[in-house]
Order: sequence, then structure tokens, then C-alpha cells
Amino acid sequence: MKRNITISLDEKVARWARVKAAENDTSVSRLLADRLEQEMARETEYERARERFLSKSGRRLRTDDTPYPQRDSLHERQHER
Repeated sequence: MKRNITISLDEKVARWARVKAAENDTSVSRLLADRLEQEMARETEYERARERFLSKSGRRLRTDDTPYPQRDSLHERQHER
């Protein structure tokens, strides 16, 4: 089901939106709907990725009888250039 909404835009923004919609052979309404859908999908995917990451258990950096690795050894790839 689709719902109509009304938005208020600064004239400069409205002009830009009309031009951008015309360049894409669509309406301002469809242009905004597509952009909002993309943003919703991006946010949803971010949340899924965040939940996957947080559901994993942590990885140990050391055993009880070894020291933590030095910072430089963890970031050696940056120094190889």
C-alpha cells in the first residue's frame, strides 16, 4: 500500500530535485521514494551486519603465559609500503 505525504522544500532544493528527476526520466516523488528506500535498505543491512558481528564470540589475542602483541606488529601492513 502506498501513502501520500507532503513535504516542504526550500525553492532551491525543489528546483534541483525537479532537474534531477527530469535527468532520470522520473518524477520528484519517485526520485525521493527511491532514495528513501535505498537509505532504509542500507540502514537495515548495517543493522544485520552489526548483529552478526556482535553475536560472534571474541578472539583471544594472547594465552595466559604470553604478553599481548605489540601495536606495531598488529599494524605491520601499513609499514610495508
